[in-house]
Amino acid sequence: MTKIATVEELEEIYGKPGEASLVKELDRIIPEYAAYIEASPFVALATSGPEGLDCSPRGDLAGFVRIDDERTLMMPDRRGNNRVDSLRNIVRDGRVGLLFLVPGSGTTLRVNGRAWLSTDPDLLASFAVEEKAPRSVIVIEVQSVYFQCARAIHRSRLWSAEGHVDPKSLPTPGQILTSTSRQRIDGAAYDEEWPERARKTMW
Repeated sequence: MTKIATVEELEEIYGKPGEASLVKELDRIIPEYAAYIEASPFVALATSGPEGLDCSPRGDLAGFVRIDDERTLMMPDRRGNNRVDSLRNIVRDGRVGLLFLVPGSGTTLRVNGRAWLSTDPDLLASFAVEEKAPRSVIVIEVQSVYFQCARAIHRSRLWSAEGHVDPKSLPTPGQILTSTSRQRIDGAAYDEEWPERARKTMW
């Protein structure tokens, strides 16, 4: 198998990026980019730490990532599984990457920067939903932001009902836990309890 070992070899295959690929990248959030952030209910958050890389899904009501100013974003850390992989990485290595998705739109938005965590009481309270405040807020100092064209979304048919998979054709979370725990966890009970548990910990 042939391995590409240098940037020069890579550029020989792919060539140089076109002007449009370069001028779209900025170091701040302009109104056009703000529109995508405010419309997005889902973000993939990538972080890096001593143990390696992590990419975590983050979802909430559209606009849950707040634009504090043109170079600062704020994202509440809602209730989850308490693994805090992303947060642990941010504390030790602040580099982050975010990919914003907007249902129905092929265009995605990418933000790279540095992040830190805040537990300021007033800030936490400002993100409360149904009187439940997040336990921390991720503050992101924007270093680069640019849109990604729609090819990947179109190819994947992500928003097309014809391309959706029947969830019943996939292993359930409980079945996976039964396997990975070597049957220490009752997967059937987990699946039965999950809908109610999710409602209780929504925010």
